[in-house]
Amino acid sequence: MINVSELYRQKRVCASDALALLQDGDSIIVPTAASEPPELLAALGEARRRFRDIKVYQLLGLGNYGYYDPQTTDHVRHVAYFLSGTTRKPCQEGWADLVPNHFSEIPRMIKRGELPADVLFAIASPMDEHGYFALSLGADYAMAAASRARAIVLEVNPNVPFAYGECHLHISQVAAVVESQLPLRQVGLGEIGEVQQTIGAYVAELVNDGDTLQIGFGGIPDAVVTQLAHKRDLGIHTEMIGDGIISLWESGAISCRKKNFLPGKMIATFALGTDRLYKAMHHNMMLEMRPSDFVNDPAIAGQNDNLVAINGTLQVDLSGQCGSESLGYKPFSSTGGQTDFIRAANRSNGGRGIIVTPSTAKGGTVSRISPTLTEGTFVSCSKNDVNYVVTEYGVAQLRGKSLRQRAQALIAIAHPDFRGELTAAAKKMNLL
Repeated sequence: MINVSELYRQKRVCASDALALLQDGDSIIVPTAASEPPELLAALGEARRRFRDIKVYQLLGLGNYGYYDPQTTDHVRHVAYFLSGTTRKPCQEGWADLVPNHFSEIPRMIKRGELPADVLFAIASPMDEHGYFALSLGADYAMAAASRARAIVLEVNPNVPFAYGECHLHISQVAAVVESQLPLRQVGLGEIGEVQQTIGAYVAELVNDGDTLQIGFGGIPDAVVTQLAHKRDLGIHTEMIGDGIISLWESGAISCRKKNFLPGKMIATFALGTDRLYKAMHHNMMLEMRPSDFVNDPAIAGQNDNLVAINGTLQVDLSGQCGSESLGYKPFSSTGGQTDFIRAANRSNGGRGIIVTPSTAKGGTVSRISPTLTEGTFVSCSKNDVNYVVTEYGVAQLRGKSLRQRAQALIAIAHPDFRGELTAAAKKMNLL
């Protein structure tokens, strides 16, 4: 019988020594957001000039590590699956890279070898008595990487909760363990203004008792969450679990009892919040963290009846196309799970896909509803997939509607200052 404590002791090293497992040309997989291992990545940043052609693949990187350096990209280069405030500028300037993807497909791309995975660096919970660690903050594509990687290095932190689901690795699978006491990344609910509150109220009217929710990241989804506390028997099947969902759970709004698919369980693939969230996740039998090829797969998520998917966008054109990830040709984020869950909601019996956006940007000088998407904009959700679009001026339901009807509905929820020019443009395009 394996003595897991002795095996752990043998594999315990400091962060700088763990870098000895790397080889020039390696691709390091790092899971999403708060599940990145800060001591390992800081050590990599400091030692970056020792290596050649190392690539760090990650979705939503948060920490600003030394390898974010345009002068040393021949040594270590960041490759993003989804941009954050840290990775956006490097990508836009061309010294970091962005891989187009659907979040649901990243694990499959890794398993098929379409995305490389030589080494996995991840943060993990302390080992349990059976030798298992929980990658509770990011099961996402990390579990697929673990199945392919030559070496797995875990940064073990006592602040990481031990969660259930498909997010566990055994000490026998791990090449090295680095211990850390650093606080976890903290991202709470954002500031919610009047526009966000108004949009949240419209969306709340579209949510019924017993619905199952997928809630995206951002101010408007946060505003929606704050207005659902009076609902009952809500379910959760979402890519990200944050403080807002925990607030709903604590209020009694979430029971998951009415879910027809995995009843009684909240399902998520990564976690990003504050200590309030991380403590609520610890040994919580109601929560399961699973990889994104399960959580985000439209064919799987769509098995939930009455699935309501709520996500934000940057721009909507009069056909209903949504540009949610770029400002013209400049990448801003990426597709993430938006298309996954819009399609899942369309597959769901009674499902509703909801795209939310303020009616204007740049201090009210630009309409987010436009005749066409800005030249170069990446289409995140096609006109065929979009169902509801919500601004602070109302709700436009687009599924089953003609291009003329769509233009009328979207102009009606645009800011009044822009409705005239949108109407004129629609007539010029023979939509009205």
